[in-house]
Amino acid sequence: MTKPLHPLTMWVWSLILAIGIVALDNIWVALATVGVAALVVYLRRDGSPWNATFWWSLRVGVFIIAIRALMGVLIGVPIPGTELFRIPILELPSWMPGIRIGGAVTLERLSSSIHEGVIIATMIALFGAASALTSPHKLLRVLPVFIYEIGITLVIATSVFPQLAQSVKRIRRAQQMRGIDKVSLRSIALPLLEETLTRSLQLAQSMDSRGYGVSRKRSRYRPAPWLARDFYFVITAVAAATVMVAS
Repeated sequence: MTKPLHPLTMWVWSLILAIGIVALDNIWVALATVGVAALVVYLRRDGSPWNATFWWSLRVGVFIIAIRALMGVLIGVPIPGTELFRIPILELPSWMPGIRIGGAVTLERLSSSIHEGVIIATMIALFGAASALTSPHKLLRVLPVFIYEIGITLVIATSVFPQLAQSVKRIRRAQQMRGIDKVSLRSIALPLLEETLTRSLQLAQSMDSRGYGVSRKRSRYRPAPWLARDFYFVITAVAAATVMVAS
């Protein structure tokens, strides 16, 4: 089992690499960075529910690339170059100059759209890796007091999707054990809604029983120290981002 990192290490690592990717704006470096992030997630995963966040972020990234490429084909500013094909042009009002729907689709226009989509997907994948390798409960403990309540909201929000994914798997497994092979949206949505409401009530009761919001003073049972391995992670990200910015 890998030794745990500080709750902020992966977030700092992802943020620094994201700055370098935006500064360099190179699609191949962005894809290589996603590969590195995938390797880190694979090596440091511990079986927690939030480990699935990274793989969901990759799916979202692929969807964004597809949508951006489709928008680049249908809508956008004409870019001269090697023409690939043509689609019918839809006339737009005169107060929308420079933008058109349809027309000639050039290689440069399509590659530019895919390029932008890959950069956006890389940002999502990097922060998806940070979410996948960071316990939201440990992250909440190290947040400053003045953003503690905002942090609770963000932690609950970021932990929703992994929990929903686990709930869908449990519901589907239970249906298969009962011999239900026909899958429909209603057969999964209703049990999922019931389980989500039950989890929300349990969360509210646990926060109330622990006196959340009664006192502004926070207690720390186990402080999270910043260790050498956290330092090495951040240093590698700073070195990589420096090279990207300098290039």
